[in-house]
Parts: sequence; structure tokens; C-alpha cells
Amino acid sequence: MGGTFRVGRVAGVEVRVHWSVLVIFVLIATGLSVGSFPQAYPGYSGAAYALAGLVAAVAFLGGLLAHEVSHAVVARRNGIEVEDITLWLFGGVAQLHGDPRDPGAELRVAGVGPLVSLLLGLGTGAIAVGLAAAGVSGLPIGTLAWLSGINVLLAVFNVIPAAPLDGGRLLRAALWKWKGDRRWASLVAARAGRVLGFVLIALGLAQFLVTGLVGALWLALIGWFVAGAATLEEQRTTIDDVLSAVRVRDVMSPEPETVPSTLTVAELVELMATRRHSTFPLVDGGWLVGLVTLGRIKGLPTSRWDTTRLREIACPLSDVPVASPDDPVPALVERLNRSADGRALVMDGGRLVGVVSPSDLARAIEHASLRSQAAGYGGRR
Repeated sequence: MGGTFRVGRVAGVEVRVHWSVLVIFVLIATGLSVGSFPQAYPGYSGAAYALAGLVAAVAFLGGLLAHEVSHAVVARRNGIEVEDITLWLFGGVAQLHGDPRDPGAELRVAGVGPLVSLLLGLGTGAIAVGLAAAGVSGLPIGTLAWLSGINVLLAVFNVIPAAPLDGGRLLRAALWKWKGDRRWASLVAARAGRVLGFVLIALGLAQFLVTGLVGALWLALIGWFVAGAATLEEQRTTIDDVLSAVRVRDVMSPEPETVPSTLTVAELVELMATRRHSTFPLVDGGWLVGLVTLGRIKGLPTSRWDTTRLREIACPLSDVPVASPDDPVPALVERLNRSADGRALVMDGGRLVGVVSPSDLARAIEHASLRSQAAGYGGRR
């Protein structure tokens, strides 16, 4: 996911934050300190309301992080590699490499997140009850009550049986256990997610039309996200199915042409006029240092082509997925979806042997789909 920055590591997992987190942070802190808290607990100073809103927003994001870290920890215990955790506008995403080996592992990985959120909500609520019994009242109790309610709500929302929510994973685990068919279970969960997304969009728009409150559009926005993510899940399942037996060597563009990182953009554009490639690995002193694509060149004003070196606009090597020729294509597709340029370098024994681009994958999917249709046609004859 682009637009993120690294903030550290938790439980051995890299944590990244998307810029949209600032949006939700400001909305929560402002909404509570200016609206909800002053109305519910009058008589405090502006500084007190601001502090309460700030504490609530920070604690809420901390709860989201705990939710995603729990997924990562349990995934690792079940033999699934975890790349990182990214917090963003609608919550968080733990980037997992690979899939659970059985329904039980799926159940454990998916179920622990809502469980942690529920425990956080109940724990915060218990603290609020204890402080109230000790005579504390007003804004401190209100802040704890809000945190309790929002974490319980997060837990309940996440167990709705629809992908990409944790409940969708739980549904998939149950259906997988029942039928023994993971692909079918994944498709059912994804389609349930699309239905949920459309329902949320309809409810949000209806509420907006009836009440005129702009806040109602948040529900529609969440529905749009859920429907879009569920559609991607369904597409991924289909791609995994048709490409399950295809290896990277079968789809890559072999023997890519490398260019020096010291070339100017204008020089590369002139070179591209005589080449069929739109992706060029960069070398410096014989070492790979990055990747330049046509998209990066188009993003640079033509007035700067003569003075800009390729290394200045290149995607650094650390951000380019690297695969081996024998890697399965579905695993690479997942990594390409998270890369800024959508390209991968194929290395064999330390030697660059190929590049995989979106057009390579599209061609592989078309060919695999045709083979699948041909096999089905032959079986019906």
C-alpha cells in the first residue's frame, strides 16, 4: 500500500502507518473534544476536553494495533510468514505471506483479532465501573466508556461473516471444514462481503437522504471499501485457481535489458524508441540498484528529462519484489499488488534472468483460463 511510513516494530513485526490514519485521528479527537464530550459532560475546560479527545484517539489506534498484532503473532505460530502491519483509514491490515494450512489455523488467526478487541472493550469497561464505584465521575468515566464501547463495536463488526472482515475468515474456515474445499469457501466468503458492502452503501445513502447528515456517508464509504476488498478477494481466488500450477519462469519476460543508473531520462526515452520494453532494471558498477518504468518517466515534466538521472526517479531495489524462477505465480501476484510499480525482478543464483510485469500476468491469466476452458470442453465431448 502506497503512502505509508515505518514507525517501528512490535512483537518482531514491522509496523507501518498510512497517511489516512491522520484523518481518522483528527476526526476522532476533534469530534469527541468539540462535540460529544462537551455535550455529555458539561462544565470542564476546553483543555480538559482536548486532552480527553486526544487520549481517546491515541488509545483507539493502540487498540487497532493490538488487534492486528494479535493476528500477526498467531499467524507466525501457525507457520505463516508476516511481512508487516499497516494501519490506515479503516483500521489495519496484517500482510501475511501464504495461507493457513488447515481450517483450524484459519480459525485461530482470524478469531484472535476480534477476541482481543472484545477483551480490550470489556477491560476498559471494567475499569470505568471500578472508578465509578470509587466515586470518580464525569469526563474520565466518559472517556473510558467511549473506549469500551468502540472496542466492543469493533469486535462485533469484525465478526460479521463476510470477507474481508475477520468474520469472513471465520466463515471460510467453517465452510472449508464442512466441505473440504478451500476455494469454494473463499468464494462464498468474498461474495458475502460484496453483499454486505452493497447493504452498507445503501443504508448510508438512505440515512443521508433522510437525515441530511454528512456523517451518514461514512457508512456508505465503509461499504464501498468492503465491497471493493471483497471483489479483490474473489478475483484473487480465481487467479490462484487458474495459476496454481504456473511458475514464474513461465510468465516472465526473460533476459531483461539493464541500463546504467547515470543515464538521463532523455537518453532512456531515446533508447526506448528502439526497444519493446517499458521496464528497465538499473545497474551501478555492475550491481542492481533499482527499476525504472514508463510510468515513472511520464510522471516527470519533460523540461527535466535532460537534467534528471535515472537513479533520481527509480524505484529503489528494496521496494521491488524479487522472485525465483520456480516460485508459484499466485504468491508473486500477492506481493506485486503491494508494490508501487507492480513489477518484480526474477533472480536465479544471484543473476537477473527476468522481469514480471502486469502485462505478463494478464497474458498468463488469459492463457491459463483458455487452457481451463479447453480442458472443460474436452471433458464434455
